[in-house]
Amino acid sequence: MRVTVLGSGQWGTSIAQILCDAGNDVLIWGRNQAVVDEINTSHRNNTSLPGIELPHNLRATSDLDTAFNHAEMIALAVPAQSLRENLALWKPRFSSGIPIVSTLKGIEVSTQLRMTEVIHEVLGIGEDKLAILTGPNLAREVVLRQPAGAVAASTSQELADQTAKAFSAPYFRVYTSNDVIGCELAGAAKNVIALAVGMSIGMGFGENTQALVITRGLNEVTRLGIARGAMPLTFVGLAGVGDLLATCGSPLSRNRSFGEALGRTGSMEKARAEVLSTVEGVATARAVVDLAHLVGVEAPIMEAVQDVVSNTITPYQAITNLMKIHTGAEIDHA
Repeated sequence: MRVTVLGSGQWGTSIAQILCDAGNDVLIWGRNQAVVDEINTSHRNNTSLPGIELPHNLRATSDLDTAFNHAEMIALAVPAQSLRENLALWKPRFSSGIPIVSTLKGIEVSTQLRMTEVIHEVLGIGEDKLAILTGPNLAREVVLRQPAGAVAASTSQELADQTAKAFSAPYFRVYTSNDVIGCELAGAAKNVIALAVGMSIGMGFGENTQALVITRGLNEVTRLGIARGAMPLTFVGLAGVGDLLATCGSPLSRNRSFGEALGRTGSMEKARAEVLSTVEGVATARAVVDLAHLVGVEAPIMEAVQDVVSNTITPYQAITNLMKIHTGAEIDHA
């Protein structure tokens, strides 16, 4: 299959490698001509993935017409908060029959829309042509071809199967799901929980604290998802607890690393200076909290993260406030 990847950053380049290794004819588009030239001539993207040799059959372009004319499937790999702007610019080039796979993990801040909802709203493309790819997929491990798993989700089982087949490589195992809502919300909200875990590490707390934040964070994410119509079991699968564990547990996670810097320094400015790449959880925190408020779901951990990243309270005040919250039954069996 001819697949075009829109976005030549760390994750876009990583999924382009997966798609090549799965036997597809892959073209990656990027704005940075130097990155495009390096991929084509040296088979590397040292800007995003230094030291990694990419498949020699991976080609790159900075020309949008070339990128869209190539595509039988389009994979989106741009920052979540710039998706709407990019789609508006690209809209005349999209063909109504070409399936779109979102690999983005975020909620649009201004609208609280999931990524597939933004795509549908801007492009008017039906749900049967939209899919997502999500799961515990740290880019630096993926490009080393370490065994990993993911979920291809679409309301169309045919497209979910097609997406899973396109992305299935010897080291990359893809399952299918029809729960787009749950998979997208889990992928977005886990970044916020990872910020909280990172802050706890940065403040010098150990595994007990991390386990508390991860477990109660998963509870918040699950309750939010169910309130929005998601399937509960999605949150104990790869898209849910799987992605949460990888993002919270690995120093390769940008969200956890940013949280660590924030917990250690107590300063958003200093944390941004340490972690220069896109940290989706910072923007997503506000959107997820707003979404939780809309559906009446209590989300104290995510609210605390939002208060910290908006400079309302310090990380230490956040953990202190959380530990004062009244406890009841851990699980509501009603």
